[in-house]
Amino acid sequence: MSALYESAGDGGWRPDEATRGPWNPTHQHGGAPAALIGGLIERAEPGSQLRVVRVTVELVRPVPLEELRSEVEIVRPGRRVQLVEARLHAGDDLVARALGLRLRRDETSAAPPSEPARAAPAPPDASLPVRAQHLRSDLAWFGQDGVDLRYARGDWGVGSAFAWVALRRPVIAGEEPSPLQRALAAADFGNGISAALDWSGWAFINPDLTLYLEREPIGSWVGLDATTRAGPDGIAVAESVLHDERGRVGRAVQALLLEPRPD
Repeated sequence: MSALYESAGDGGWRPDEATRGPWNPTHQHGGAPAALIGGLIERAEPGSQLRVVRVTVELVRPVPLEELRSEVEIVRPGRRVQLVEARLHAGDDLVARALGLRLRRDETSAAPPSEPARAAPAPPDASLPVRAQHLRSDLAWFGQDGVDLRYARGDWGVGSAFAWVALRRPVIAGEEPSPLQRALAAADFGNGISAALDWSGWAFINPDLTLYLEREPIGSWVGLDATTRAGPDGIAVAESVLHDERGRVGRAVQALLLEPRPD
């Protein structure tokens, strides 16, 4: 199975059709470029003891289903705290940028114990259904061909839900996805699995995604305990608590623009 992206050399990336999003067949799903750009942030200083703790991805405009060009810059160097900015361009247009906060790893037994968290549903297995007609399409797209998504609670309808998400293919050809890339790819589904309004009549597009990782997720599956809250002015916020099979790993937030779908 092909990867989501193949290197075109000199910072160029060719997307597979499996990166396609649900709102426009010529645009990518936000989870795919988020995973790509997260990996670029991790590459900024190979071999360092720094871990990415926060990533904020801004989708400056719809990311087209065409070759992208990347740029990466360490905007705050440091041995303990570092900021890395990564940008994606389509032609001359900036389409996405991300700022990653990296902190130094320090194994210590003095760390305070985590507060007890609400138990996550059982880990995914073949018995968990994909109860979502919206996922099926004749065109390849990220929610169908890029990831495997299984519900442990709720459905692809209105209301909160818990779903497990796993990448079905590498993000970059020839490379195993990192825990950060798996988390970013999954986190962008928070608004989709916990819709505030019915999919058939409304679009809820997120121009951003902010992810905090308390620890790196273990294994291929990332769980999302997601809720979307809408205001009276056509704006909503989706919040997701992220899990792996051992428990909570972090949280993600998305701002949403609510718009009626065209007839």
